[in-house]
Amino acid sequence: MNRPAFANARWRKSSRSNGSSNCVEIASLRTGIGIRDSKSPAEPALVLNPDHWKMFISTVKAGEHDLN
Repeated sequence: MNRPAFANARWRKSSRSNGSSNCVEIASLRTGIGIRDSKSPAEPALVLNPDHWKMFISTVKAGEHDLN
């Protein structure tokens, strides 16, 4: 996705990040959900379509990913 697509994006961190810089940020975009590294906001971001985002979140909540 090109940079202009992110120009008006409102990125937010999880409330669980506790102010840490070691987390991801997400933004609602016209084309889906943007995901980026909070330490490197100028680097490329991953964009998931809404269905893939929902699938990802449900697998995280189900404990299917090692988040430690």
